[in-house]
Amino acid sequence: MPLQDSAGCMAQTQGHTRSLHQPLFSSGLSVHNCSWWCECESKGPEGREREMKASKQKPPFNPCRGLQARGSLPSYWREDIEPHVAKEIVPKATEYSLDIPPPAAPDPEASPQAEPPPLPPPPEQPVAPGAAQTPTPPLSRRFARAIDSSRDLLHRIKDEVGAPGIVVGVSVDGREVWSEGLGYADVENRVLCKPETVMRIASISKSLTMVALAKLWEAGKLDLDVPVQHYVPEFPEKEYEGEKVSVTTRLLISHLSGIRHYEKDMKKVKEEKAYKALKMMKGTVESDQEKEFREKGGKSNEKSDFAKAKIEQDSDAKGRNLKPGKKKNDFEQGELYLKEKFENSIESLRLFKNDPLFFKPGSQFLYSTFGYTLLAAIVERASGYKYLDYMQKIFHDLDMLTTVQEENEPVIYNRARFYVYNKKRRLVNTPYVDNSYKWAGGGFLSTVGDLLKFGNAMLYGYQVGLFKNSHENLLPGYLKPETMVMIWTPVPNTEMSWDKEGKYAMAWGVVEKKQTYGSCRKQRHYASHTGGAVGASSVLLVLPEELDVEVINNKVPPRGIVVSIICNMQSVGLNSTALKIALEFDKDRSNIS
Repeated sequence: MPLQDSAGCMAQTQGHTRSLHQPLFSSGLSVHNCSWWCECESKGPEGREREMKASKQKPPFNPCRGLQARGSLPSYWREDIEPHVAKEIVPKATEYSLDIPPPAAPDPEASPQAEPPPLPPPPEQPVAPGAAQTPTPPLSRRFARAIDSSRDLLHRIKDEVGAPGIVVGVSVDGREVWSEGLGYADVENRVLCKPETVMRIASISKSLTMVALAKLWEAGKLDLDVPVQHYVPEFPEKEYEGEKVSVTTRLLISHLSGIRHYEKDMKKVKEEKAYKALKMMKGTVESDQEKEFREKGGKSNEKSDFAKAKIEQDSDAKGRNLKPGKKKNDFEQGELYLKEKFENSIESLRLFKNDPLFFKPGSQFLYSTFGYTLLAAIVERASGYKYLDYMQKIFHDLDMLTTVQEENEPVIYNRARFYVYNKKRRLVNTPYVDNSYKWAGGGFLSTVGDLLKFGNAMLYGYQVGLFKNSHENLLPGYLKPETMVMIWTPVPNTEMSWDKEGKYAMAWGVVEKKQTYGSCRKQRHYASHTGGAVGASSVLLVLPEELDVEVINNKVPPRGIVVSIICNMQSVGLNSTALKIALEFDKDRSNIS
C-alpha cells in the first residue's frame, strides 16, 4: 500500500498514484497545501482557475503534481519557485525511488503543459575576408577523424619534447573548425591551456611586419629597392671587402642583406654556412646502407612524424648559423636575453649598425632578426607613425584584437608563462627579457585564433584574383593579389635550414608545387613561418586549395587549410607537425566535397 505524504494526501494526477516520503526536500521548502491542490484538481481546469483567483495569491508549490518520470522535474515546477530553490531541489529529488508506472495517455480536457517549440537555427552569415568563424558542432563533426588524429599527434609530440602546454587552431576555407589547448599555460598555478591562451609568437612577427611594408608599398610611400639610408640616414653606408655595397628594403625582407643575427663571430658563421651547404649536397646522394635497406623492401630515409619533430627541435636548438662542433645555439647568445628597454626602433639600431656585413648583400641567405629591427625604422619613417601605432592599426583592420607587443608591466589576460629545461633537465621559468629592440622581428604576443585570421586574410588576398567570374560579390583583399603573389614567390639564394623543401620569400617560407615522377611523391604548395623565442615556439602554415579556375564559379575565397600552433617551451620544431595536420584536414575536406 503506497505511503501518504506529510499532508496525509494521496496525489492523483493523470490517473497515477504517486507516493512521497517525508521529508521530500532538504532545502527547507515544506510540502504543504497538498490537499488544497487536490481539491482544485478535482474541480477541473475552470474550477482550479476560480479557486486561484479567489485566493488572490500565487498557488503554493505542489510537489505532488507533475511527477511524470523517476527523479525528473517538469518545467512548470521551476516556474512555481525561485530559481535558486529549483537548483537545490533538482538533485535532491533524484535521491528518492518512486514506484511510478508508465504514464497514461494525456487527458484531452486537461490544460496542456507543452514545452515551447525549439527556435530555428540562425541563418548562416557570410564570411568576411580573412575572418575565422566560431566553430559550429556540425562543422567540427565533419572533421572528427582529422581532429582525433591531430590531437593524438600533438599529445605524442608534447610528451616527447616535454612541453608544458600547446595550443592549436585549424581553419578550413576561412572557417575555424578546431581550436584546443593541451597541457598547462601556467604549471605553478595549474592553469590549463585553452584557445584563448596568449603566447609569444616569436618570428611570426616578421610576417606581420611584412603586411605593414606591403601596405606602404601599395600606397606608393615605400620603394623596396632604394638604399635604406633614403629612409633611415642613421644607418651607416656599408662596405664589403673594400667594395661599397647597398642594403635595400627588399634584401632585408628576404634575409639577403648580410646583416648579422645573434652570433657576432663572422668566422663561425661562414664556417657553419659552408658546413651546412656540404651537408645538404651529401644528403642528395643515397648511402650504401640506405640503398641496401631499400632493396630489402624498406623505404629510404623513412622518418616518423615524431622523428621529424625531434630533428626540427635539435636543429632549432643548434641555431641557424653556428660553427660545427661548437653547439652554441641562439639561446646561449647574450643579446637574446636583453633586459634593456628601447624607446623606439631608431634607438635599437645601435646594437648592430656599426658591425660589418657578414656577406655581400644579395649573395647569401643569413637569417637575421636585426634586419627586421631596421625594417621597423623604415616603417616609421615611411608611414609617419610610430611602428607599434602603425601595427595596431593593422591588427584592428585584421580583427586581431588579442595581438599586442610583449611588455612586462601591462596586465594581459590569458597570458601564459614560459619555460625551459635547465642542465639537470628540470623544468624552470625563463628569465625576464625585454623584446623592445626587436618588436618587428620577434616581439609580439598572440593567440591561435588571431593567427588563423591573419593566415586567412593572406590566403584571401592571394586567391581573390582567381575568382573574377564568381557569382558572388567579393570584397577586395587586405593586400592586392599581385602583392600576395610577390610575397609568396620564393627568392633565389634563400635555402632554409628548417624546411629544406622550400625557400624563403618575403617574410614567409614557401614550398612550391612539384612532382618529378608520375604516380610518385607530389609536393603541395604551402607558405609558413616558424618562431623560436625564449621559452616559446610557434608556427603558422597556410595550405592553399589546388583550384581549377574553370570550375570555381560557385566558390568563394579563402580556399584552403590554415594551421597555427603555439607552445610555451623553446626549441620545439613545429613546421612538419603543422603540415601533417593540414594534410589530415585536407584529406577529410576532399572526402566531404
